[in-house]
Amino acid sequence: MENSKNWPLWEIFIRSKRGLSHKHVGSLRASDAQMAIENARDVYTRRQEGISIWVIESKNITASDPGEQDSLFDPSGDKPYRHPTFYKLPDELKNI
Repeated sequence: MENSKNWPLWEIFIRSKRGLSHKHVGSLRASDAQMAIENARDVYTRRQEGISIWVIESKNITASDPGEQDSLFDPSGDKPYRHPTFYKLPDELKNI
């Protein structure tokens, strides 16, 4: 059997209810995607808190550099229409 320390690292995302987004809940090592899903089910959904599991091999994730935050996100600052803060919403609307 292959040494489990050499298995790839997988990032685990769980969706708790229909209509909600998947949330990153942790990482684990597994030999393949199917094993990662099964292990994630056992580790992260013991109390039936999930309805969907995504597993992504960590090496396939590319992230932005926090040091480049200003240059990466600055162009959206001049587009106020992307932020509906100036719209009047009816009082009946609770979650928008």
